[in-house]
Amino acid sequence: MLQTKTIIDVRATVVRTQSIISDVNIITLNCPSIAATAKPGNFVNIKVNTSTQPLLRRPFSIHNVNGNLIDIMVKSIGCGTAIFANYDEGSTVMVLGPLGNSFNITDPHFKTAVLLSGGIGTAPMLFLSKSLAANGIKVINLIGGRTKDDLLGYNLDNCRFATDDGSFGFRGTVLDLLNNELPDIEQEGPIKLFACGPNPMLKALAGYSRSKKLVCDLSLESVMGCGIGICYGCSVEINDPDGGNRTILLCKEGPVIDAQLLVI
Repeated sequence: MLQTKTIIDVRATVVRTQSIISDVNIITLNCPSIAATAKPGNFVNIKVNTSTQPLLRRPFSIHNVNGNLIDIMVKSIGCGTAIFANYDEGSTVMVLGPLGNSFNITDPHFKTAVLLSGGIGTAPMLFLSKSLAANGIKVINLIGGRTKDDLLGYNLDNCRFATDDGSFGFRGTVLDLLNNELPDIEQEGPIKLFACGPNPMLKALAGYSRSKKLVCDLSLESVMGCGIGICYGCSVEINDPDGGNRTILLCKEGPVIDAQLLVI
C-alpha cells in the first residue's frame, strides 16, 4: 500500500555507536523530526560520505525509535556501509526519511505476531516488536542464520533460533523452524507473519504462507539510490490482484508488501 507522509532531509548527529558482532554496529542518531513520524518498516537513506565516493546514499531500516533518537543496524558489506559503521560519536550525516511504507499492525484479527528474520533482516524487528507489544499483541521472534555467528537477536525478546548447520538452536532454516513451531503457536489463536531477510527466504515463506493460508507481510531488500521514486533502481514485479503482473517501486509502494503479491 502506498503511504503518504512528510519526508525530510535533515542533518543528524551520531550520539552512540555500539558493536554487536564483528561486522554489525548499532548507530544511534539524534533525529527528532524523523523519529516523530517513523513507523515500523520505514527506512532512511543516509549519505555516508561528504565526497562523491560513494555517490549514492545507502538505505537502512529503522531499527528502533526512542524519543528523539533513531537506531540504525549497520552490517559492513561494502565501502559505503563500512564508512558509516566507523563514524565517531559527534559526527553528522544527512538523513532522508522516513521512507517507504510500514508493516500493517492494525489488523484486529490476529493475537500473535510471528516475526521471521534472517541475517541483517533482524534490523526492523525491534521497532516492530515494541509497536506490536504496545498494541497488546504477543510477539514471537524466529531468527535464522547459516551458523551461530550469523544470528542477530540483539535486544529482541521471546526468540527461537535456527541454523543451517545446527551449531545453535533448531537445525534447518527459519522456515523449517516455523513449520516445526506452527502447530503449538496456532493453538494460541489467530496469527500473522512478518518477515525480513534474503530474497530466497522471503520467496519460500511467501509460498509457504499461501499454502497454509497465513497472512504475511514481507519487507523486501533492493537497491534504493534515491529513496523517493526518481532513479527507478528498486523496481520489482509483483502479482496484480486483478490478473497478470505489474511493476512497483519498493521505495514508494514498499519495502513492505503482502506475501500474496510476491512473484515466486
